[in-house]
Amino acid sequence: MTRRRRVPAMAPEDRRAALIAATIPLLREHGTAVTTRQIAEAAGVAEGTIFGVFPDKISLLRAALMAAFDPEPAVSALATVGTTPELRARLCEAVAMLRKGMHANAKLHAAPRELLTDDPEFGERMLESRRRIMEAIATLVEPDRERLRRSPGATAQLLLMLVAVTVHHGLGGLGGDDLGGMDDEEIVSVLLDGLLTRPDLTPLTESPC
Repeated sequence: MTRRRRVPAMAPEDRRAALIAATIPLLREHGTAVTTRQIAEAAGVAEGTIFGVFPDKISLLRAALMAAFDPEPAVSALATVGTTPELRARLCEAVAMLRKGMHANAKLHAAPRELLTDDPEFGERMLESRRRIMEAIATLVEPDRERLRRSPGATAQLLLMLVAVTVHHGLGGLGGDDLGGMDDEEIVSVLLDGLLTRPDLTPLTESPC
């Protein structure tokens, strides 16, 4: 018979952090169907201990989701990417890092909608996380502003949309080619070069659109 591994007594804030840390990988594996019993076993505590720190399961899941979507690691990583001199190389590094994070949290992206009810602060925190990451991407492309037809902010938004649709390629339900097959370099190429396989060199006498 396997005994539960007991952890030493902790201060409430430390216990809270430990429960959140134990919940995140379970959320990634099971989504919001994860049970408090599973969380307690992963944290090495009695199930009742959870409710000494959190009023209910939903509160714990919200805290774990906010921690999983904490923008600070991504923002710090993007700042490091920003030291790469060439724009295309910077964006390829950024895309690789963003896709890795999105894949890790793939099962969590639907969860926030389930947990927004009666908690507007939670929704605002999630939106703020996305805004911080877009700002970090915009800062990354800022040195090449003059080479871009759109602002760094708009470029960041387009890049994040492309990354998201390749990770969550079931979005839209329109069928057709699987965008999940795009690699990092192709995503950057679509953003910077468009979809033409070669430039159209035919002179234009008037606007085509």
